[in-house]
Amino acid sequence: MEVHKVVAPPHRSTAAKLKTRLKETFFPDDPLRQFRGQPNRTKLIRAAQYIFPILQWCPEYSFRLLKSDVVSGLTIASLAIPQGISYAKLANLPPIVGLYSSFVPPLVYAVLGSSRDLAVGPVSIASLILGSMLRQQVSPVDNPILFLQLAFTSTFFAGLFQASLGVLRLGFIIDFLSKATLIGFMAGAAIIVSLQQLKALLGITHFTKQMSVIPVLSSVFHHTNEWSWQTIVMGVCFLLFLLATRHLSMKKPKLFWVSAGAPLLSVIVSTLIVFVSRADRHGISVIGKLQEGLNPPSWNMLQFHGSHLGLVAKTGLITGIVSLTEGIAVGRTFAAVKNYHVDGNKEMIAIGLMNVVGSATSCYVTTGAFSRSAVNNNAGCKTAVSNIVMSVTVMVTLLFLMPLFEYTPNVVLGAIIVTAVIGLIDLPAARHIWRIDKFDFLVMLCAFFGVVFLSVQNGLAIAVGLSLFKLLMQVTRPKTVVMGNIPGTDVYRNLHHYKEAQRIPGFLVLSIESPVNFANSNYQTLISRVSTNRHVKTSRWIEECEEEEAQEKHSSLRFLILEMSAVSGVDTNGVSFFKELKKTTAKKSIELVFVNPLSEVMEKLQRADEEEEFMRPEFLFLTVSEAVASLSLKGGPYLNNV
Repeated sequence: MEVHKVVAPPHRSTAAKLKTRLKETFFPDDPLRQFRGQPNRTKLIRAAQYIFPILQWCPEYSFRLLKSDVVSGLTIASLAIPQGISYAKLANLPPIVGLYSSFVPPLVYAVLGSSRDLAVGPVSIASLILGSMLRQQVSPVDNPILFLQLAFTSTFFAGLFQASLGVLRLGFIIDFLSKATLIGFMAGAAIIVSLQQLKALLGITHFTKQMSVIPVLSSVFHHTNEWSWQTIVMGVCFLLFLLATRHLSMKKPKLFWVSAGAPLLSVIVSTLIVFVSRADRHGISVIGKLQEGLNPPSWNMLQFHGSHLGLVAKTGLITGIVSLTEGIAVGRTFAAVKNYHVDGNKEMIAIGLMNVVGSATSCYVTTGAFSRSAVNNNAGCKTAVSNIVMSVTVMVTLLFLMPLFEYTPNVVLGAIIVTAVIGLIDLPAARHIWRIDKFDFLVMLCAFFGVVFLSVQNGLAIAVGLSLFKLLMQVTRPKTVVMGNIPGTDVYRNLHHYKEAQRIPGFLVLSIESPVNFANSNYQTLISRVSTNRHVKTSRWIEECEEEEAQEKHSSLRFLILEMSAVSGVDTNGVSFFKELKKTTAKKSIELVFVNPLSEVMEKLQRADEEEEFMRPEFLFLTVSEAVASLSLKGGPYLNNV
């Protein structure tokens, strides 16, 4: 067999390596490549298009596209108006704030966002988190002005955090919310949101401020004397209607407009019923009079000092992460369906600036909602103009139609919220996670039960903590497998995976499947055990191999081969590990052999091997088969039969 020489990597300066590492970490998409070799005018145009994505598609916009966007914009507006009012009440904010939040943010996103399908506005989970966290210290009933100020300030911090992630290109931070975490968290939050609506669906006046399931159910059954049969009848009727339209649209996607228009139709019909029958005088609570006009400025209400600064910063951070994760996930989902690219960093900047601007215009945290975006996509939207059309529709509502909502019953808003959040419970995804990864399923359950029985933020913290624990376990306890030869081939595979694979007498072939660094170098001593002489460490793999060789009466172990294709990097602890391993093998007359070390690993080991103790060319090979073939010849007659 021809043996190929392992060559040293080309020399690169420290500055060049640092530049490459930073580029791979923060600029993997190389956004500056589009400017190379272009005249100044083209560079200026492309820079403007990069900052404002609307400039990319606006010059080619046509009347045909406008027709589709108008239809989809009006469709999502019919959904956004009742949902905006409902979600504002979920956040313990005045209902009008929900409509404000459906007016300004979509305009900002239409200019800065890169998704064609994302429909922007308030969402249930962010509303729940915002309201529950702020209510821990400030009562929205006793001190509504301060509560509103803290909500706007939290929105500012959420937007600032989101935009900062995009500008600094640190979007990988949100990846710590794994899919399993999000599925469990969303399902738990959906249960809590639905239970919270029992207050409206049953007509209860005195209701618990806590968010976990036990206090909520306790409050429901301790106030049975407040239940209103009129409210219950109306709530059940409209809830069944909304669920039926949702089921119909899921079964027949072409009838998406049925479920999209059902919430607005419910609001209109229920408002007429209450107005005509004066049901508000017979136990059915209504929204009441809403302020007319566009968003008033609110920058003077932002609170950057005082005892609540820590609260609003923490609330902004948590709602910012959750809403950003949801918005980007929704945008990427529909981009994959329509085969176009969504820039994650642009989305972070767009959503962040949208919330910063919103905090100064009487809006609270907004992002891309899955339900509205799905309706937007099904309605045939072509560009972000659909968000502009929705915003204009909300503007008309704010200017001229607000008196019509005065008699809208709260019970219908509760039914709308329940119908919207039911879609967050994804049972097929949960079953899929169970089949693939049981630990991920455990993380999902912890997120779910943490939200349901503790609180939204505690459930999220538990799930993220478990995800990080799993990541640390993978980093600190990586796989090291014993490899054997598949008879009749030059292929070497895991002995425990491929039953036909066989050990090669005189050789121990190990594959290290991770970087070797300070986090795992002690474990990576291939897990060293202390022998009877406590000053001499031996590897358990070597001991096991020697025992097996003795039992099968083969030749003694002569070579320890480390297959290092998966070792992407080493640090000083890793280098020390290899030095120690070399000393251990030398004391047992075993040669240490390296196979296919990557350039960075090879360079560091060569620098550390000043006396050429363990990086000698005769013990460096490109493949395991070449190493075994070459060393068998060098090992003497008793290895020549290998």
